[in-house]
This record gives sequence, C-alpha cells and structure tokens, in this order.
Amino acid sequence: MERTLQRSGYEVITVEDGLQAAYELSKPDGPRLALIDWMMPKMDGPGLCREIRSRHDGPYVYIILLTARELTEDVVAGLEAGADDYLKKPCQPAELKARLHTGCRILQLEDKLVEAREEMRFKATHDALTSLWDRGAILSLLRGSLDRAAREGFSVSLLLCDVDHFKKINDVHGHLVGDEVLREVSARLIGAVRSTDAVGRYGGEEFLVVLSGCPRERLESVAEQVRRAVGGVSYPTTQGLMNVSLSIGALTIEEWDRSSPIERVLQEADEALYQAKRSGRNKVNYSEHLVAK
Repeated sequence: MERTLQRSGYEVITVEDGLQAAYELSKPDGPRLALIDWMMPKMDGPGLCREIRSRHDGPYVYIILLTARELTEDVVAGLEAGADDYLKKPCQPAELKARLHTGCRILQLEDKLVEAREEMRFKATHDALTSLWDRGAILSLLRGSLDRAAREGFSVSLLLCDVDHFKKINDVHGHLVGDEVLREVSARLIGAVRSTDAVGRYGGEEFLVVLSGCPRERLESVAEQVRRAVGGVSYPTTQGLMNVSLSIGALTIEEWDRSSPIERVLQEADEALYQAKRSGRNKVNYSEHLVAK
C-alpha cells in the first residue's frame, strides 16, 4: 500500500501503533489524510478516531478506516467514532486511490470554507481602507485591555491621533490622494508600536492606539516615537511628495474601575488632542488627568 501511494505522488508516513499515529496527526504540519487500521497495538482505529476528533485546534484530518469487518454495526461504529470513510481489506489500489482523491477534494473544500470564514471575520472587524481595526473593534479591545488591567494591576495608555490639515489634502489633491495618505499613516502607526499594541481607525482621519502595559513614565517616549514616525519622512503619492504631520492627545489609565464608562477616557483623550491642535499641531499633548479612574 505504501508503494502504491508513493507511485501515485503521495508522501507517506508510516507508524507502528495507534499512539504514534496520534502523535504524528497532532503535529501542526502533520498529515491531512490518514489511513487507519482498525486493529493496532496500544490504540485501535476507532479509539484513534475519537482522539483526533476530540482536538479542536489545527486543520481537519480526513480519516479512512481500514477493516476486515463486514458487519454493518461495525462499519457504523467506526464512522460514529469519527472516521470519514472506510475500506474493507484487502482493498484494490484503484479504489484506494479513488477514496483518497475524494478525501483531497473534501479537504480543499474545507480549506476554502475556513479561508472564507476568516475573510468574513476580518472584514467584520477591520476598516476597509486601512485594514486597521475599525471603530467598534478598537473600542472593544480598549474595554478588554482596561478590564485586564483592573484584574492584573497594570497600566493602559492611549494615543488619540489626528492627521493635521487633512481636509486641505482632500480639497487640494482629491480624495484618492487622501486615501493614499491615510493608508500610509496607518502603516507607519503599525510600525511605530509593539505588535501587542492595538491600532484602530477611530473615524475619518483620527486613529486610536491602545498601549497595554504602558505606564506614564514610558508614554512620552512612545508618543513622540509615533509622532516622528508618521511625520518624519515625506509621503510619496500620485501627486508627488507630501508632508504630513500628526497631532496626538495622550493619557495613562491606572487602577481602572470596571464600572466606569470608557467614554470618560475617550473624552479626556479628545480634550488632550484638541489642545495639541490648538497649540500649533504636530505635537503631543498629555491629559491634565494623567491617571484616569
């Protein structure tokens, strides 16, 4: 059987017992097609099927159960244990290849469904233009970070960012160029913070950055790093190079009361942003209430 499958182009991994099979099939890059004998040492075929199906992580494994049993109740027992198909021994090479080909088609369909599901999930939580978290998602992440901070006793800092004179960019150069600028701003924001931080499009040309585990003494360096990253180098656009700057309102939240509305925090960040824009733009303004409860 191994030689038959190799001649048909399959890469074959053989094992000596059911426990070894369970180990191989549990690997992240393990086989997606499995031919399992009913009778095996240490763990039989139905037991192995149940073991594989009890694991909910990793890609789906298509299982064909090999058996010499011919009673209908035995076949039903194998399928109910988690097998997708069965073959009676001795099996013909042509039938074996046909059954495996069917398994490949089903796995391809399953992969497409998973891909479609992940695409829908992404679209439901991300901004279409910038691919950042959308407003609803970034606010949900903020709530989650504040709840964890309340339980575990760490700080959360916020950056509310606004692209300076963005309306002028749209009016003079057009909305398509404005879109180019927003996409580049988004990329620079992502590059300026940690992978564990969250960046979302808060609305229009405003962005919200959630910095979990960022205390007040670290906030200033992070905020300035973000401001310089966004405005330090001219933007290449279809209308030529363009200078863009960012105004930022920043604050740190400690000892968060989980019963408090996050709107209060957002209002403080918005007021800090307003002061940054009022005092000349392209700067960071820190909330007077450095610790919000």
